[in-house]
Amino acid sequence: MRARRSRRPLALLMACALLVLDTGCTSDVTTLRVLASSELTNMRPLLDELRRDTGIEVELDYRGTVDASAMLAKGDDHDLAWLSDDRYLQLKLQESGRPLRPLSREIMMSPVVFGVRRQTADRLRRDAPDPNLSWADIADGAAKGLVHFGMADPWHASSGLAALVGVATAAARTGGALRPQDVTCDRLRGLFSGQTLTAPSSDKLIEAFVANQGRADALIGYESTLLSLNASGRLREPLEIVYPEDGIVMSEYPLLLLDPARRAAYDKVVAWLTRPDTQRKIMQRTLRRPVLPTVPRAPQLRNEIGNALYFPDQSQVIDRLLANYTSNAHQPGQVIFVLDYSGSMKGARIKALRATFEGLGGGDDSSLGRFVRFYQGERFTLMRFGESVHAERNITISGKNDAEAIRSFLAADRFHQDTAVWSALDHAYQRAAELRRADPKRQVTIVLMTDGQNNSGMPLADFLRRYNALPVESKSVHTYTIRFGEADPAELNAAAKATGGRMIDANASSLDLAFEQTRGCR
Repeated sequence: MRARRSRRPLALLMACALLVLDTGCTSDVTTLRVLASSELTNMRPLLDELRRDTGIEVELDYRGTVDASAMLAKGDDHDLAWLSDDRYLQLKLQESGRPLRPLSREIMMSPVVFGVRRQTADRLRRDAPDPNLSWADIADGAAKGLVHFGMADPWHASSGLAALVGVATAAARTGGALRPQDVTCDRLRGLFSGQTLTAPSSDKLIEAFVANQGRADALIGYESTLLSLNASGRLREPLEIVYPEDGIVMSEYPLLLLDPARRAAYDKVVAWLTRPDTQRKIMQRTLRRPVLPTVPRAPQLRNEIGNALYFPDQSQVIDRLLANYTSNAHQPGQVIFVLDYSGSMKGARIKALRATFEGLGGGDDSSLGRFVRFYQGERFTLMRFGESVHAERNITISGKNDAEAIRSFLAADRFHQDTAVWSALDHAYQRAAELRRADPKRQVTIVLMTDGQNNSGMPLADFLRRYNALPVESKSVHTYTIRFGEADPAELNAAAKATGGRMIDANASSLDLAFEQTRGCR
């Protein structure tokens, strides 16, 4: 009897020992609540191994990275945060006056790249000056209607925001971080005219792309996400991964300590995630690049990413990028160009005007020219004026014939003795009112270019009085004035400000730059 009684405690002891071994050689499990980027869902199986090895349970609370950063900047009660990128968070912390970046450690890496079907990539290369595609080439192709792509919403997802920053930085061509003055409304509109698919997060974007494979033929997203999609077998054909040669933004997935009281557990998690065997597992299972240089990269991760672009160090840069993306990116607007054809425009000045439109029509093959060219679906009304408006024409960009139509309209050699600047602008507002009545959602902008002073028709005061009497929908049309030659800067500035626009002095820069900065701005 004594022998039977001794077996039961032994069995219980062995069962307890097995339970202890299964929970990482400890009977106590430490739980960490982690605010995490939504694309980290594929890390869940690896975190089960973390629990087994360390006794630390990581509970991931998923959010879009941009949304998570906003939450953290206001104050949050999670123990840790694990974001695809924390640079937007740093800007929000700086803006709010809260303590700057918490203790953090980069865990893995993935660049934002361009994934495109092979046939579409071939079309882009035929029109590009170099077979190594750039963001400028992609923007040019989108403007021509050669490529339609999907991208996660930059208001919520880090991949979308990183893509927006990367493209804008490449377009600015400064070689440094974007400054507020580098963010102009003209640089990205051609690119985003080709966006046909979006979603609030990377994973939802992938689902939408798979479900609608005829709606887009390319994606902007993380290298790891696109490689995983290729490997999933869910696509009719795999995407070619393009690393744009004019620069890439890299995400490094930092793990941040929010609650200093959880430092010991945080250190254990970091040590486990950054040891060589775990780094290899992360790479093999998620196709993210290891942060340890001693871990050899998998074959599909050996492409060099080239020039790494800087992330902005001012929150107002991000604010302006997002505002431009929201207002300009997807709805083709209509621009009314009011162009001075008085006698003073003869000769070099009219040649400069024609050359400017030639470049915008696709004749400028420079990097900047490929970003700012006219794009598919863009609509214009061209007006020539002297002592009155003598000719006008409506054009919608859909192919080479439309560029020829613009060229033909501007080729007129009839110039006029007088310059009725404000009467011409008043006429443009009548046309704008008609457009807004026909389509209240249509965004209409007026660009007025003159090289002389008003010497005919109504004075500025009369124009402003008539403008102020317009209905609200017509007054929402902004005028951007371009000063060229001897035009009166004070009057042009006053008219632009009164209508919500601004004046650009082409004498101080160039006519090209003036039109690039004002075309379709809102």
